[in-house]
This record gives sequence, C-alpha cells and structure tokens, in this order.
Amino acid sequence: MSFSFLCINERKKVLKEKKPFAQLQSFLSDSHRGEFDLRAIPMVASQCLAMGNGSIKAPQAEENSCLASIHTDPPGLDTDVLRLRITHLETELACRDQEFRAQELQLQHLQRELEAKISQIDKLQDAIGYNNSLGCSPPTLCHHSHRRFSVINQGPSRFHRVAVEVHRRLKAKEGVSAEPTSENFCGGFRATHISIAKAVCKDSHTKRLINDAIMNNDFLKKLEPQHMREMVDCMYEKVYTEGQVVIQEGEPGNYLYVLAEGLLEVIQNGKLLGEMRPGTAFGELAILYNCKRTATVKAVSQSHIWALDRQTFQTIMMRTTQARHEEYFSFLRSVSLLRGLPEEKLAKIVDCLEVDYFEKGEHIIREGEEGNTFFIIAKGEVIVTQSTEGFAEPQEIKTLGVGDYFGEKALISEDVRSANIICSENDTHCLVVDRDNFNQMVGTYEELQAYLKEYVEELSRSDERRNALPHSPQIDSAEAHELRRLRERIALLPPNQPFQELEVIATLGMGGFGRVELVKLKDEDITFALKCIKKKHIVDTRQQEHIYSEKNILQQTNSAFIIRLYRTFRDDKFVYMLLEVCLGGELWTVLRDMSYFDDPTARFCTGCVLEAFDYLHTMGIIYRDLKPENLLLDAEGYVKMADFGFAKKIGLGKKTWTFCGTPEYVAPEVIMNKGHDFGADCWSLGILIFELLTGNPPFAGSDPIKIYTMVLHGIEKVDFPKKIGKRPDDLIRRLCKLNPVERLGNKKNGIIDIKKHKWFQGFNWEGLRHHKLLSPLRRELKGPMDHSHFDMFPPDTEEPPDELSGWDKDF
Repeated sequence: MSFSFLCINERKKVLKEKKPFAQLQSFLSDSHRGEFDLRAIPMVASQCLAMGNGSIKAPQAEENSCLASIHTDPPGLDTDVLRLRITHLETELACRDQEFRAQELQLQHLQRELEAKISQIDKLQDAIGYNNSLGCSPPTLCHHSHRRFSVINQGPSRFHRVAVEVHRRLKAKEGVSAEPTSENFCGGFRATHISIAKAVCKDSHTKRLINDAIMNNDFLKKLEPQHMREMVDCMYEKVYTEGQVVIQEGEPGNYLYVLAEGLLEVIQNGKLLGEMRPGTAFGELAILYNCKRTATVKAVSQSHIWALDRQTFQTIMMRTTQARHEEYFSFLRSVSLLRGLPEEKLAKIVDCLEVDYFEKGEHIIREGEEGNTFFIIAKGEVIVTQSTEGFAEPQEIKTLGVGDYFGEKALISEDVRSANIICSENDTHCLVVDRDNFNQMVGTYEELQAYLKEYVEELSRSDERRNALPHSPQIDSAEAHELRRLRERIALLPPNQPFQELEVIATLGMGGFGRVELVKLKDEDITFALKCIKKKHIVDTRQQEHIYSEKNILQQTNSAFIIRLYRTFRDDKFVYMLLEVCLGGELWTVLRDMSYFDDPTARFCTGCVLEAFDYLHTMGIIYRDLKPENLLLDAEGYVKMADFGFAKKIGLGKKTWTFCGTPEYVAPEVIMNKGHDFGADCWSLGILIFELLTGNPPFAGSDPIKIYTMVLHGIEKVDFPKKIGKRPDDLIRRLCKLNPVERLGNKKNGIIDIKKHKWFQGFNWEGLRHHKLLSPLRRELKGPMDHSHFDMFPPDTEEPPDELSGWDKDF
C-alpha cells in the first residue's frame, strides 16, 4: 500500500466524518513535506478508522509492511506537536459523533411526529369516510404513505375533491352523550349502571388536598360546595407503580383523578407535554360523558391517586338535586294558597326558589313595611311578634319552624306586613320567591284562578272524549291520501331486508353511528332517507335507550317542521329508520358556504325551529341537540328538525339528568348535572341565532372542557360582533341567561314569549305555519333523486361485525 494511497484514504474518511477542513489540510501538507515520523502514520490511520466506525478495522500488518520500505525519519521531527494534533482531531471527532447522535434523536422525534400527523390525517379522513373508500391498510408508516400516494396517483382532480371535502367538513360539530340515567325498561334494555355513592374514610390532610385540587381546577371549582364535599368523601385511592399507565391516549375515560403523592408525566402523540405533581386534578371530562382520552398519563415514580368514577359523580349530582327538589315540593304542597296548583306549576315555583340566610336576632320582616316576598323555613326557627294594644313593645305571638311559611299574601298583591318575623337561631335558611318572579313563572293570582278553572274543565272534556264514540272520518286532503297510500306501501316491505325493495342512490351523511343513504323504491321514483345505525356502535356507547327514544318520539310526532319517520327495520348488523328525505341539504352546509346569514334569513330559520319547539314542548318532549348540522331544508326551503337521538319525553314540570348534546350548544345546567328541562332548548336557540348571524357559535374551541368553562362564565363574557343588531343581541342574551328560570321561552307563556320579541316584529307566523311564506333558502331541484345539495361521500366498504345480543328485538 503506497503512502499517497493511505493519505487519500485518510482524506476521504475525514471528509466523510466532516472533520475541520483547515486542520485536515495542515495534516496532509505536513505529511507530503515529510516533516514528521512516518512510523506514526499507522497509528493515526488506525485510530481514525477505529473511531470513525467500530466495524472497520485498520489492517495493521499490511500497513507496517508497506511502511517498512519507506525512507526513515527526517531530521527536526516535533512529535509533541503531532500528538497534540491527533488529540485535537480525536476531540473534534467525539464532538461530531455527539452531534450526529443528537441529530439521530431529533430524526426519531420527527419520525414520531410524522406518524402522529398521519394518525390525525386518518382521523380527519375517517370523519368523511374517505379511508373506507380506499380500503383498509395496516397501521405502518410505509402502508400509510403508499395509501396517500395511491390517492394522489388517482389524479389531481380526485385528490383535490377529497382534500376539499376533508376541509369542508372539518368544522362540523359532533354530539356527545353519557349513558342514560333512566331506570325504565326501554325496548328490553335497562340502564343498570346507577350506583350508590359510598364514602371512603380519609384524614383531614387528604380531604384538604383533594378539595384544593378541585378548587384549583377552572371547571370543577364551579360545582356547589355540597357536591364538592360528597365528591371528596366518595373518592377512593389507587396506587400506580413506576412506569404504569394511569390514562391511555385514545381509550375511553371513566374517572376523575387527583394526584396525592408521586410524579406523573403527560404524553401526547409520543411527545412529552409536561409533568403533574401532587395536588393536581385531571381527567375531569370523563365524569361528564364517555369520551376518548386525548393524552397518556404515566407514573414516573410510585404514585397515590384518588379517583372518582362517572357513575358515582352523576349519582351524587342527581341524588342531592332530586332530594332538594322533593323537599321544596313538599313545602309548597303545605301552602294553602298553592296546594291546588297542578304539578307542573309547582315545579316552576320550585325552580324560582332561592335560599336566604339569617342569623339570630335579625329581622326578616318588619311590621308595617311593604313586602313582595314569600318565605318558607328550610332550616332553623323564627319568632313572630306583633304590636298589641296596651304594650309598648311588640309581643311574641308564636314560633315557626322547618316547613312553616309566611308572607304568602305578597304573592297575590301589594302587602303591608302585619307582624315582625325575627330569626331566633343562627344559620337559619329560608326559601324565598318574590312576586315578580312568581308572576313571570306561574302567573298572577287572577291568572292562576282562571288557569285552575280551565284546568278542571279540560280534565272533564278529556274524560268526555275518551268515553265518546269515535268521530266519522273527515274527507282527507290529497296530500294526506298520498301519505296514507305511501305508508301502506312501505308497511309491506320485509322487516329484516330493507334493500330487497329499496335501491341506494347516494350517501347523504355519515358519522361514527353509520350512514344516511338516499334510497328509492325499486318500482317507483319515490325517495327516502335511510338512516343505517351500527348496532355494535350503539352497544359500545350504551345508547340503546336513546335509539329507542328517537324511534318512539318520531312515531308520535306529526309536524311540518319535524322530519317524518315512515318505519324501521333491523338485521344482524344495523337498525334502520326510513325517513322523509329533505333534498335541500343541511342548513350547516349552506351556512358554511355563505359564511353567515342576513337578518331575514336567520329569522326565517329561527321561526321554523320555534314552531318545532312549540310543538315538542307542548307534548312534553325536550330536543337537546339543536345545531345547524341537525336542521335540513326541504324542497321548498323550509327548515325541518332531524336527528332525535338525544330527544326525550320528560313531561311538564319534570327534569332529566343525562349529559348529552353538542359542546358548543350545551346549557350550563346540563354541564353541571343539575337536572334540565325545556330551558336547555331555549339556551341552544340563543346559540343557534348567534351562529346563524356570524357563522360561528359564541363558545368554541378544540378542548371541550375549555368550551364548558366558557359556557359557565356566561354569554355576558362574549364580545358580540357588530353584524349582530340590537334586537337579535337582546334576544340572544335573554335566551342565554345562566339561570334557566330567567330564560325567555322558559316562563309561564313558553315559546310564545320568544315569538313576541321585537326581533320578530311584523313576522308572518301564520304564513310560516301554512307554508305560504317564500323561503330565502329555497334551492332548485331537478327531481326526487337530485342530491347535489349534499356534500360528496365515498361508498362504504367497511363491514361492521354482527351484534346479536337482542336489545333491538322490539325495534
């Protein structure tokens, strides 16, 4: 091996390892001038090779034999300088090696980020069903890449359409729901998860730590103190060893946690987001409803964590609120002025009641003053004193205790108090309602008397109708005759094979539940919307009761502003609902494409929704999932309410407890699990008007907990854009009062109060009800199979598994 060849090899190697070039030139020029001991070259070559790559070894024997033939040491050799240069080069090599390792780690990190982005892309594509159309592929990077390239290779137009559809549907809002809290049988399914909340013994330090963690959480601190105390009492301890996963990203959550001891790390998409230390509450979204975890939490060291499951939390919230409601209800029943009122009126008064607190010796009422407030003693005791002839000081007449009341005349008229009421015990609680609230929620005394008279007469008329002979049928309109013919025709379809007589034309919508297909009768050009719901998905999310409720409510309704259900089917994989088709498309897509509506368009849409609400609330049905995505346009451009998966018949004066709805639209009392009624629909109507006029809801974000926290702060914290005029601004604020009792539409006149608001001044309600108004959203249709106003959805290639538990036997 020649000396020049060895030097060239060294140059190549150093270049490969990115050595400092100036030092390299110095080293090579010195070697060519022969200014150092050539016997040192084997050592230099060997070390460079060995350090550059451990798998390459310098051939020492060959190099020695070659060097033996080269001339000997030149004079003036400075070996110390050479050693310093070699040491310097070794240091440089070590630094470069360290940089290389850091770059390799960064590359691995970027690789993980890429895989996370691919996962996000897949989720977005799943949202529009795009992945299914391309076929399934294993979750490896190369296969993902291949799948994306195969999309691109289908041509620029196809790729562009898919990209556009992904982007266009990104902002569509999805509903969420906890398991129903009803214990009633519903199509053979019974909710069996209601648990009894049991207290777990804790020392005062632990209780204080948990309570402080709750109070430091922006969302949880909104809970009432009584609820917090019960939550602290019912939390139970879990111990996690080092490296053990507490929460796994992507898995369904069921627990709220408070870290008491140890250290936890938070990881999302393989990236470390931070650490959690003792006194931190986390996982709070899971106590509201069944949702997938958005990050992984892992124990860095052995950790002691206090946990509370969703069922226990909901039991605490439901039990305490129901117990309070029943207690207040029994108090009101004891008041002679009120005991004759029907249950729904008393329930309204219960909602109006507020708690006032008094200390011993404090005057609650003074004799001779004007009053407008009615009191019921919930805790403690008061004495009644009255001015008496012959005595300088008022004399004690009697003592009142829990369940007693006073000041009831103030509800009827202006009242001059005839006695003093003085608190005789510390921490006395009185339930109070003033005349203004009473009149707004229940009515004046005269109205109540008229109401009671009408109420009794209506009961008599109902009895007469039940006992009377059936009326002779009236002559039907052509529309009613055609509807009856259609129902008779559909009734002949096989119950377990809908596609035997139905032909799929296109997909109108899709989601985690399944798909909505545009179908037609094979022998007629009559089209329907067929909602195909995966049975496995229903069971996995424990929504059996909601599905039955949707079916039963739609079978009972008959309104021009609510989508019509013709019949249902079922097989091993799906349950089906054959629905009226609305080919004008989703209101949401129209709003998305127009950005926002002007006042007349928004008013027309809101009017249609109000007609639907008026009909539903009169029947005792709460809707709970209002949003543009659930509103469809018929051939005339009129809005129809669809998707009754969260609707429930609660009756008048009743409440329900299941957390369900869409985060951006859900009312505060639903979030706080206080029990909700028709007031929740009034709240969502205010949110809808805001979104129609601006293109976005007032409360929005990627994190549901942040949305709920904003909702609990109220509409007053929201900056209204200038495009919302004074009248709709006022209406939205009246509909979105934090206290449901104060909301327009949730008072004694119900929806009528909303229709009388100034924003609707001059609006033709009669023309709307009879479809005489020209809709500003009417769109051209080429026929009963024109689905051009819906977004494009790919065909479904996924085959869901069979679900044979039998919960749907009565569907």
